[in-house]
Amino acid sequence: MSFLISAILGYFLGSIPFGLVFVYLAGLGDIRKIGSGNIGTTNVLRTGRKDLALLTLICDIGKAGFAALIAQGIFHSSTAGVVAGLFGVLGHNFPIWLKFKGGKGVASTLGMMLATHFWVGVLSCLTWLVVAFCFRYSSLSALLALTLAPFYAWLLGGDNQDIYILSYAFLALLSIVRHRQNIERLLNGTETKIKFKKK
Repeated sequence: MSFLISAILGYFLGSIPFGLVFVYLAGLGDIRKIGSGNIGTTNVLRTGRKDLALLTLICDIGKAGFAALIAQGIFHSSTAGVVAGLFGVLGHNFPIWLKFKGGKGVASTLGMMLATHFWVGVLSCLTWLVVAFCFRYSSLSALLALTLAPFYAWLLGGDNQDIYILSYAFLALLSIVRHRQNIERLLNGTETKIKFKKK
């Protein structure tokens, strides 16, 4: 029952489309009709509004992480926290409010990792930053950061290691599937690089 409640909590918190809400409230229309059509931070940044992108990033990181922390606190179980965080990411990717068409879950996954295994989250965030700084591809940064997370969990060890490895591996696989078009563009050299200034 604790896992079921954690899953429901995580899903509905994760399904809140902050990027869509912030861009709409700013009078910029529907984010799904801008750039890649994604509701996440990278696409919000394409509006030229860094403040909205930052707000979206913070909230998208926070929602899955917050769900994990709530579940951990209520049930005193790290596994319940992992379940809540995992479903928080699924909620972001497949929100019921948007006909299950959401974002790619990178920020939410990083937030979930920070809440469930802090140092894995830190290492994954650092991986994203280093790759983004060196190559300026958000998709490549995300793919490497999330793919390496299970290995970080394995290296760091600790209690419930298998749960962390399996859950992070699942989220990494989900990210690869969600980024399949980005992977194609990376391979043929047409992927858009990160830009911080409005054209």
